[in-house]
Formats: sequence, structure tokens, C-alpha cells
Amino acid sequence: MDGSSYYFPAVAMGAAIAFKGPALVRGWRDPLMRSVGVLLALAGLVFLFAAPPTIAEVNELTGVPNISAPLVYCLLSAFSASCLVLIINWRGGPPEVTRRLTRRWITGYSVVGVALIVSFALGDAPEERLRDLDTYYANTPFIREMIVLYLVSLTVAGVAMNVMCWRWAVQVHGWLRAGLLIIAFGSLCNIPYAAAKFTAVVARWNGGNLDGLSTNVAPVLASVGAQITAVGFCVPLACQRIGDSWNTWSTYRRLGPLWRELKPVSAHEDRAVRISWWSPAELQVTQRESDIHDGMLSLYPYFDSAVRAHAYDAAMAAGSSPVQAQAEADAAMVTAAVRARAADPDGRIISSAEAATAAPAADGSADAYAYTDGPRDLVRMSIALRQSPVVAAARGQAPTRSESDFHERTS
Repeated sequence: MDGSSYYFPAVAMGAAIAFKGPALVRGWRDPLMRSVGVLLALAGLVFLFAAPPTIAEVNELTGVPNISAPLVYCLLSAFSASCLVLIINWRGGPPEVTRRLTRRWITGYSVVGVALIVSFALGDAPEERLRDLDTYYANTPFIREMIVLYLVSLTVAGVAMNVMCWRWAVQVHGWLRAGLLIIAFGSLCNIPYAAAKFTAVVARWNGGNLDGLSTNVAPVLASVGAQITAVGFCVPLACQRIGDSWNTWSTYRRLGPLWRELKPVSAHEDRAVRISWWSPAELQVTQRESDIHDGMLSLYPYFDSAVRAHAYDAAMAAGSSPVQAQAEADAAMVTAAVRARAADPDGRIISSAEAATAAPAADGSADAYAYTDGPRDLVRMSIALRQSPVVAAARGQAPTRSESDFHERTS
């Protein structure tokens, strides 16, 4: 593998950090967000410092032949620990258990890192080797132990990741399961990587030469495994965000018929603060729901519980479920009230405060006003406005109720 094979994934990891930078800064106190940031950073650093051109540059800058070896091995060990820590924090559970497991893995791999550095310092590796250090120094005291230690630590991490991911995957569904299976497959690449390295090293111990497994095969497995693992962590998060955005915009769109129905009697056109079209979807939905509630409050004098009861009975008779029938009945009462308001020559749009003050005194107010409980009911009502024959019938039979009648009932 040439330098570009290492630098391309390093740049990709850097781009991912830059893309998630604001979210990482805002949520740095969250252990899960910290774990994501550390994982992406370490993955990028592993690829950057494992590239042969970088290895040569680091060795030259420090003046220590092969100093890049313990540096890369320590980064690999830290990356393995970060993967395990991210899985632990992602899975959740009792905070004290999560913290205890996190500390154990971090402590264990910190000890491994220190042992790698000490082994290199005690060993003697004077000749620079950019690609085949593992096999070239396979029989050198202390350097041999350093090589075995980092391979064992990678193998342990790969096995532990697979066990945790498979145990969790059987308990969940959807994108989370898909991400866990991808992570497990990526971590599985650590095992053949270590096996290839071990085979080449053991061959050297026995006077053989299988250096190609270490020099050519193992780096490909490591690169593929790290990238697959990173993709596995990103898939559930990205797909969850896309799904949430889709659901939010879908809610906004489905609220459209009810919002347009109430638009003639709502005062939202005159509000001082307007929501721009590029505002977040959640804010757009909140504003649309607020406009709908304001419009329904202004229609309060024209709500007729008899229209609602008749529409409910008609919807039930047509085969609707009780929840759906309630939504159709509420929508029928709203559309009848809009037309009653339009037919009232002396009517006026009252404020939300006026409607709320007058509401307790009106006949049937508890039944008539119950439909404003939440956005799900609003969505059902909006769909009923467009699709229900019960609501269509109510449009043609809308009664009128004068505002003077309203004042007589509430005075």
C-alpha cells in the first residue's frame, strides 16, 4: 500500500470530524459524544502516522530510527480502546456500570501503551524499516515483545468488540442492528490482520520467510476493517437523523390541510416574528401547530358540539376506529365553525386570551375543546379534512352561530 492508501481515509476521518465539529463542541460533556469525537480523531491519526512517508518523516524529525513503530502501535491500541468505550457508552445502562467498564478498558490499554514504549526503549532497532519492521526485528529482544504485545491487544479488542456487538444486536432492530453488524464485521478484520502478522513473525522465529503476509496482506485488512468499523458507527446516527428529519417534514406537510383551513380566521399573518423557509424543520412544525391552535381558539364562539357528536356517530357507522372517528368529528366541527364564522356578518376574530377566558362558560366546552391536546390529533384532523366523507358532508351543512348568541351565553 502506498501513502495515498493511508492518507485518503485519514482525510475522510478529518472531514467527518469537521462536519460533526459543532455538535461535538456543544455536546462534549456527553460521554457518547466524546467517545465519537475521540474515535474519529484516533482513526484519522492511525492512518496518518501509519503511512510510510509519514513514518519516514517522523523518524527523521526525531532522529530516532523506527520511533514511529511504538507511536503507531500506541495509536492502534488507543483506537481499539476508543471503539470499546464508544460501544459501552452507546449501549448505555446504569451510569456507575458504564463508568466502571470504561475505566477498565482505558486503564488496560493505557498499560499496554506504556509497555509498548518501554519495550521499544529497552530494545535495539538501529536500522530504519518503513514496511517490514515486524518481521525484520521479529527475533530482536524487547522489540519482539513489543510486536507480540500490540498484536495480542488488537486481537483482544477485535474479539471483545464482536462479542459486545453481537450480544447487543440480537436485542435491537432497525438501523441500530445494521450498524452493530457492520461494526462487528469491521472488528472481525482485526483477527485475520493479527493472524497474518503472527504467522509471518512465527515463520521468522522458525527460520522461514512469509513476510508478504505482514507487508502486503495485513495492511489491507487493517485499512478495510478500520473504515468498515467507522462506517458502522456512522450509519445508525446518520440514518436516525435522516429519519427524524423526514418524519418532521412529513408532519409539517400533513398539517397543511388543517393549517390552510384555519388560515382565514387566524391572525398569524400579522405576527411580528416570521419563520423563514430555511429555519429548522422542528421550528417550522412548532410554528404551524401554534398557528392552528390560535385559529381554533378564534373559532371558539362557533364550535357546535352537536355537529361533532353527529360527525362522530357517522364516522363510527362508516367503520372508523374510535380514535379516527374522534379526529373526523373534530375536523367536521372545525370546518363547520369556519363556515359559520364566514357566514356571520357581524363576526370578528377574537384573541386567544378572550377565547380562553370565555371557554369555561360555553355549553359543551369540555367536549368541544378536547381535540387540542396534541400534535398527533392535529395530524389526524388534518388528514380527515382532506380524506373523510364525514368532513366533506359537514362542509355542506355548516350551521351559523352569531357572535351575539355567544355573548348572551357567556354574559
